[in-house]
Amino acid sequence: MKATLQTLFALGRSDKAADRVVPPTGFTARLTLFAAAAMAFLAVFALALSLAAGRLATSWGDELARASTVRISAPDGQMAAQTATALRLLQQTPGVASARALSEAEQQALLEPWFGPDLPVAQLPVPQLIEVLETPEGYDPDGLRLRLQAEVPGAVLDDHARWRKPLIAAASRLRLLGWASALMIAATVGAMVTLAANAALAANAQVIAVLRLVGATDAYIARAFVRRFTLRALSGAAAGTVLGIGAVLLMPPAGETAGFLTGLGFRGWHWVVPLLVPPLAAAVAFVATAVAARRVLGGLS
Repeated sequence: MKATLQTLFALGRSDKAADRVVPPTGFTARLTLFAAAAMAFLAVFALALSLAAGRLATSWGDELARASTVRISAPDGQMAAQTATALRLLQQTPGVASARALSEAEQQALLEPWFGPDLPVAQLPVPQLIEVLETPEGYDPDGLRLRLQAEVPGAVLDDHARWRKPLIAAASRLRLLGWASALMIAATVGAMVTLAANAALAANAQVIAVLRLVGATDAYIARAFVRRFTLRALSGAAAGTVLGIGAVLLMPPAGETAGFLTGLGFRGWHWVVPLLVPPLAAAVAFVATAVAARRVLGGLS
């Protein structure tokens, strides 16, 4: 524990003599910087994906849970009467905040993506749709179905339950996938830094032997490697995070009709989340290098 605290304090101090123990350039330096930058770039997108999926699941759940649809299929002579009866029944139902029949233009707009803008809705046997918004307490869908069946034989209530549950489940799993990807990225950073630290320690075996002869302790040598690799991972991750945030900012903005891809990004306090990537990458590098240094130095004894 004491050695770990000394290593943490050493990160903020510049020790030129200790820094010369670790090669400032070369394969291990480039590998650490590139791995940290690339993984941080991917981590930003994984976090954006996870947070966007969470917002999407919440939005779908709230919107579909509050809205229902009554579909009325009846002959032309009875459509208006059944619609009026259904509206009166819905307005008298506890838990229903509002109910309104969609206009011909609104129904045509709903069908336009599938049939085109020139669909003659008035000349086709298209059911009349009634939009139902419920109160926070909600209504009894089974009881409402029975009342509609008794008073409006051509009415069918759709409370969107069969659509809501699969959509929310899919968005929730996508959110978990994003967090799992972030954890795998952190593990990859740790593996790459461990390989780079092992290579650097092995390449400097003779230097380490000389340092031991002149009185340098293994803790001093380990701190030098840990400091250098931690700072490399921090700087590389910072560069990757900046690039990742810039790429997220280039995504199309989310509008009123935004879908999942156009809503990919950070909102509000979520912008703090990608800023945590560089220190977390540095923490992973710190632990990985400390473990590698202890194992390799123990093997060189």
